[in-house]
Amino acid sequence: MKGGKFVAVGFSVILVVAVVIGVVVGVKKSSSSSGDSNKGDVLSTTSKSVSAICSPTDHQQACVDSLSAVANNQSATPKDYLQAALEYTVSAVKAALSNTTAIGNVANDSFNKMAVEDCQELLQYAIDELQASFSMVGDSSLHTMNDREAELMNWLSAVYSYQQTCIDGFTQTDLQKAMSDGLLNATRLTENALSIVSSISQILAAFNIPLINTTSITNASSQQRRLLEAYDETAGGTDQYPTWLSAADRKLLARASPSSNVRPNAVVAKDGSGQFRTIAAALAAYPKNLQGRYVIYVKAGIYDEYITVEKNQVNVFMYGDGPRKTMVTGRKSNAGGVPTFKTASFSAIGDGFIAKAMGFQNTAGPQGHQAVALRVQSDRAAFYNCRMDGYQDTLYAQAHRNFYRNCVISGTVDFIFGDGATIIQNSLIIIRRPMDNQQNTVTAHGRGYAKETTGIVIHNCRIVPEGKLYPARFQIPTYLGRPWKEYSRAVIMESTLGDLIHPAGWMPWQGDFALNTCFFAEYANRGPGAATARRVNWRGHKVITNRAEALSYTVVPFIQGQTWIGATGAPFFVGLKY
Repeated sequence: MKGGKFVAVGFSVILVVAVVIGVVVGVKKSSSSSGDSNKGDVLSTTSKSVSAICSPTDHQQACVDSLSAVANNQSATPKDYLQAALEYTVSAVKAALSNTTAIGNVANDSFNKMAVEDCQELLQYAIDELQASFSMVGDSSLHTMNDREAELMNWLSAVYSYQQTCIDGFTQTDLQKAMSDGLLNATRLTENALSIVSSISQILAAFNIPLINTTSITNASSQQRRLLEAYDETAGGTDQYPTWLSAADRKLLARASPSSNVRPNAVVAKDGSGQFRTIAAALAAYPKNLQGRYVIYVKAGIYDEYITVEKNQVNVFMYGDGPRKTMVTGRKSNAGGVPTFKTASFSAIGDGFIAKAMGFQNTAGPQGHQAVALRVQSDRAAFYNCRMDGYQDTLYAQAHRNFYRNCVISGTVDFIFGDGATIIQNSLIIIRRPMDNQQNTVTAHGRGYAKETTGIVIHNCRIVPEGKLYPARFQIPTYLGRPWKEYSRAVIMESTLGDLIHPAGWMPWQGDFALNTCFFAEYANRGPGAATARRVNWRGHKVITNRAEALSYTVVPFIQGQTWIGATGAPFFVGLKY
């Protein structure tokens, strides 16, 4: 996993892995052998329709192969072609999944065997989301398919993230290569799908299919600009909840407290005063065919249990007595022999998860290295007045769109990381004291492909040292982030940066890796650590001076906040603070 070290393997294992690689790569070899060198030649021999679909892709032979089922159908529409591409990608992921057993049989330690199990789980998530994308395309009319672009890009970005997380989980070099080679087709096809969807407007134009309601689309753009202005807290807002929450959800959030009259579906209390003594038991009682939200009130206490809100447990709202009173805790760590993906004390997977007034911590300490307190895979997940405490890898914003408001997040190395589309707003970010040989990095984003719609945005927050670090804050460097993956993206804006931030601002991952392809940006920050005169001179770093560009990283454009449930008129700034 991220930051992990490889171990040597014996010659016999290498031979067996070579056989595994041969089996995996043999599936759809024509796709995996396609590169970028013959892009023009590939399309010159295809039909006009296939050429229009595949033109934006990086792996054009793989694209042409994926459309073979419909290429000769003269009446095929862009929907048919996109569905064919998605279906072909599903088959490639299934092929990789089917070969994980063979790779697992070669693993010679428990850590890498667990990594194989993680891959099986992650690739099933990828299949599920590809199939959901296939269904969404099928349900769309040709004229309005571009309206689904943001949703499809969100799902496909998650699919790409799952594949990379799978590969990253191995420490046994040859097994990692076997898994990477086995996923090569799926990775390239997912990249192609992201390219196709991101170019859907041009593709429809190539098919001479006009977009309907262009006036309403223009009006929607103007309406979005008005929305950004109307919800500025400085114009009289009252610091409540974002517009995507329904009126019912806003009432729940506003009223959820020990003295409130909210009637939860389940009450958890360690002293037996509730229906359940554990959070796990309350989640196990999640009803089938649920309509609305499943509300869980967790009374004050330290809950030493590993919690997962499963994929089928959607729309869970969990609230406690306060982030220092209701705390979920764990101590699993990478140093303790657990892949990073499975170290989380609390994992939110089911879509629409909301938490309020709760704490999530991992107590493995700095010596535990990667040790996650909270892992978020849930789409449209929101956290209010919560704490996430750990050291390395505290908050794993793994995938999808997630939002954090009025939270406290503490850590040392890469402690806000993942490949989600993440906005952290009006929160306190605390830098802790690491081990003596470590440096602090606030973010490590995992965007591995340029077309993914993911990134970490820290907006109107404060970044400060903890008391133990304060005396040594100039001796132990602290950076805003480093590029974990080739297209890592992090934006720090309108935030107060303490004097502990190193003048360079950002640090390399290794050598010159990703320094030209990452996107690390700063806009209108304040405080002694915000001076940009001595920042890194990488091509991938930018000081944003254009307000319109900064707006593109706010709640509406970046995580489509207004579409999660719909604008309700709740006062809240979704644009810039100032």
